[in-house]
Amino acid sequence: MIADVVNIIFVLVLLAGVPALSVVTARRPEIREAPRRALYLSAAVSQWLLALSGVAVVLVTLGSFRAIGFRAAGLVPFVRWTLLLTSVASVILLISLLLEQRGWWPAESELVHLLLPETRAEKVWCVLVLAPTAALCEEFLYRGYLLSQVSDWTHSSFWASAVSSAAFGLAHTYQGLSGMLRAAALGALLAYPVVRLGSIGPSVAAHFLIDAIALVWLGPKMLREGVGSGE
Repeated sequence: MIADVVNIIFVLVLLAGVPALSVVTARRPEIREAPRRALYLSAAVSQWLLALSGVAVVLVTLGSFRAIGFRAAGLVPFVRWTLLLTSVASVILLISLLLEQRGWWPAESELVHLLLPETRAEKVWCVLVLAPTAALCEEFLYRGYLLSQVSDWTHSSFWASAVSSAAFGLAHTYQGLSGMLRAAALGALLAYPVVRLGSIGPSVAAHFLIDAIALVWLGPKMLREGVGSGE
């Protein structure tokens, strides 16, 4: 009974609490004046605190991490799925940015532009801090815990994927409609091998590579070119 209550509360935190906090954070005026590395550190700390809360919930309610995808996938499936996920997600990101430049996709929020790294040191922060933090914490929370929990409740991998992907999109409310839609699509993509393999390993690795590519190269190149060309 206690385990059920704890799970319900934490699921509600992921479904409603995180998006609400994202909205509140995005509206804080001091965010726009803070140094980029301070924003990176704040984002990483927030994600790790939420993930550690999730670890406590899993230990109390499940007692094991195998049930939420912490199991080996095998080297060949791991590499194959990692490369496939990274390739497909990169194409989706590129297409959305090209459509945005032409006015056929919602524009990025101001915060997205503010968070794009400009210096080599900021890019190192993105690769060594932001990307691995997002990959580990978000995959554990959304493709691990939430996907598994909703699947247990609904007995449907489809609805589990849909709910976890929607929650992942809402968690990126601070990125505006463009970022929310892209995150939801990415969430659905990353959920598929978890359902097929029962392992979040490939999704974690792919998430890291996707974020590193988006933050260090593709995002800055496409968005700054679009701004510079007056599109």
